This record gives sequence, C-alpha cells and structure tokens, in this order.
Amino acid sequence: MAADMPDPARLKALVLRILDDNRTLTLATVRADGWPQATVVGYVHDDLTLYCVVSRQSQKLANLRRDPRASLAIGHPQETGREVRGLSMAARVEEVDAPEEIERLNKLVAARYPGALVFAPRTASSAVLRARPQLISLVDDGEGLSQPVLLDVSVRTELTPAASPG
Repeated sequence: MAADMPDPARLKALVLRILDDNRTLTLATVRADGWPQATVVGYVHDDLTLYCVVSRQSQKLANLRRDPRASLAIGHPQETGREVRGLSMAARVEEVDAPEEIERLNKLVAARYPGALVFAPRTASSAVLRARPQLISLVDDGEGLSQPVLLDVSVRTELTPAASPG
C-alpha cells in the first residue's frame, strides 16, 4: 500500500459514515436494449451490503433479473456546498426471499427509521433486493480524499485499495 494511502479500516469507516448519513441512492441498471436506467430508491444497509424494496412490475427488477450487475451512487452536498463526499459502487444485486432475513432487515429499518414502513415483500407487489458491492469509488474532500480512491471489496467485506487502471 502506498505511504499516502489511508489504511483499510479508515476507508471502511468513511464508507460506512456516508451510508449512515444518506437515505437514498441512485440505482443504475442496464435495459434489454443496452441503455442504462437510473432510479432513486431508499435503502438500509448492514455493513457494506445495501437493501432496498422495488415493485415486482418495475423495469429495474426486470433489468436485474436479466443482468444482476448494477451501479449505485450515494452522496449529497456538504454544509459548505464546496466539499464533495460520496461514493459509487459496482455491485451484484439479487432478490432476498428468506423470511428470516427479511425479518432481520425489518428490525434494521425500524431502528434506523422509526415510524417507517417495514420491508413487506411477502405481497405479490414488492421485492427486497440485496446489493453486494464488488468495487467502491470513494471521494471525501473533508478527509483529504479529493481524488477518487478505488476500493476492492472481498467476500468478507474487507476493503483493499484496487490496482490503478493501466
């Protein structure tokens, strides 16, 4: 690791702070005709894994069933309006159907958003999606990361700096 590269634990803490500080993300999928489709959805996270609910009739669910790769972007302007703080993720997305996992997610939703509706995918009209990041691009001007830092996410959700593109 380069001498000026922050350690993985610090990088993960910065990513988790951004996930904690935001409520929505932009989810980009690929339509059957090859065009990207980006939509804004609410989310909850468990460590680096993100969850959201979509309609079973939605174009994004149809896109993900055909190709589970997606890009996610999260961030918002800082108080000064000048600093950039956000991240994007290359993720694989799958539907959650295990009742015990959905119940665990409902507890996360209730803890994070008191009074919010819980995930209710048991109806025919909604599906819970799990997004597992593969790569994360992190920018946080306030933390000295004004250029994107590309992070590789292993199976164990540990972050390591990714090799710079050639």
